[in-house]
Amino acid sequence: MPQYLIERNIPGAGNLSADDLKAISQKSCSVLNEMGPQIQWVQSYVTSDGIYCIYSAPNEEMVREHARQGGFPADRVMEIGTSIDPTTAE
Repeated sequence: MPQYLIERNIPGAGNLSADDLKAISQKSCSVLNEMGPQIQWVQSYVTSDGIYCIYSAPNEEMVREHARQGGFPADRVMEIGTSIDPTTAE
């Protein structure tokens, strides 16, 4: 299944409390449960002014629908073509 990198511009994201992040996560999971198993949240990274998420989904439209239903920004949605890591150098 394709994976997508979602850029969510959220000024001050790095200052969100643990409770704020928990609430965001709970909302995301609730929407995912309603949408079904075709879309899955893999992981997210919080920076000072944004959250970057990795999702598996059959298409970009489903990723954007998750964002719409959850009330999350999805400023950029990019399909991941391939990934590399230190073992790629071997």
